Amino acid sequence: MSDSSAAVLSALRSAEGGACSGETLSAALGVSRAAIWKQIEGLRKRGYEIDGLAGGGYSLLASPDRLYAEEIERSLETRWLARDLAYLDTTDSTNRVAFELAAQGAAHGTTVVAEQQTAGRGRLGRSFFSPAHRNVYTSIVLRPQLTIAEAPTLILTSAIAVAEAVDETLRAGNRGPEPTPRVEIKWPNDVLVDGLKTSGILMEMSTEGARAAFVILGIGVNLNVEREEFPDEFRAHATSLRAHLGTPDARVDRPAFAAKLYGKLEAVLDIHAEAGFAALRSRFDEWFHMAGKRVEISGMNGSRRVGTARGIADTGALEVETQGGRIEEVIAGDVTLAPRPAPGTGGPGA
Repeated sequence: MSDSSAAVLSALRSAEGGACSGETLSAALGVSRAAIWKQIEGLRKRGYEIDGLAGGGYSLLASPDRLYAEEIERSLETRWLARDLAYLDTTDSTNRVAFELAAQGAAHGTTVVAEQQTAGRGRLGRSFFSPAHRNVYTSIVLRPQLTIAEAPTLILTSAIAVAEAVDETLRAGNRGPEPTPRVEIKWPNDVLVDGLKTSGILMEMSTEGARAAFVILGIGVNLNVEREEFPDEFRAHATSLRAHLGTPDARVDRPAFAAKLYGKLEAVLDIHAEAGFAALRSRFDEWFHMAGKRVEISGMNGSRRVGTARGIADTGALEVETQGGRIEEVIAGDVTLAPRPAPGTGGPGA
C-alpha cells in the first residue's frame, strides 16, 4: 500500500462521526480531491468497504479479512520483528521467498506473510495444507549469533510463542460451556490443541563454517479452516482454532493473531539471544507434556525405536529412555505416541 493510501485509510479510521469529506481529506493530505477519490477506489479494490455519499463524505464500513501489513500493524507492538513485512496473496512457500530475501541481504526480522501456499512444506519433506484466506503462513529472517549445533533450540523457542498465542486466543474466544482446550508442544515443531495439530514450524538455515549465517523460521497456524476442509490424510490428526471456540459462527481475527504471534516471537527470541534456551526452559516445560509417555521414533533411514520420553536436552534433542534404562538423545526423526506394551511383556515405561 502506498503512503497516500495508508494516510487516507488512517484518516477514515479516526474520523469523528464515522465520516470524512473529500474536501477535508484533500486539505489534510495536501492533494486534490480527484487524488483522494483515486485512493478510495484503490482501497475498495483491496476489499475495504467504503461508503461515499454526495455531501456525506466517506465512511469506512468494514476492513477485509486479509493479512495486509496495514491490518497487522494496527495491533503490532514489536520493535524489530515484522516491521519490514512482505505480503503475498499467493506463493509456493513463504520459506522459499524469505530464504531468497535473506540471501540478498534482508535484515534480521524481515517477515513474509501469505494468504495461501501452493507448496507449503513441513519437516521431513511433508506438505503443509495451506488453503487461501483461512490461516496464517509466515516466515521470518533471523541472523542469530549461534553455532549450527545451537540453532535447533530456535524451533523449541518459537514453539513457546506459538503455544502462548494459541492458548490466549482460545481463552479469549471460548464462549461455550466446555473448558478451554488443552494446548501442548509436541517435539520438536508441532503445537497441538486437544491432541490435534494446529501449527507446524519449519526451520531452514544457511551456514558459514560452523555458524549460522541466517535462519528462516517458517510457521503455519490453522485458524479458521473447517475440519472437513482438510484432505483425508490430514483430517484425523489436524484441527484449527476455530473448531475449538465453542460456537459455530466464531472466527479468529487473523491480522490480530499474526500481530500477537509476532510480539510473542520477538520476546522469546530476544531472551534466547541474550541467555540461550536455558532461560526459556521453564516456559517450554509448561507446554511439553510428552515426558513420561511411551513414544515411537521413526528415523529418516527407516529405523524404528520405542522408548519413554524423559525430557529435552540443552541442545534441543529429545531424551528417550530405551531398554535397559539407557538415555538416548534424538536429534531428528518423527515421534509419535506408542501404545503401552501388553502386561507382562516388559519394555521401557512398562
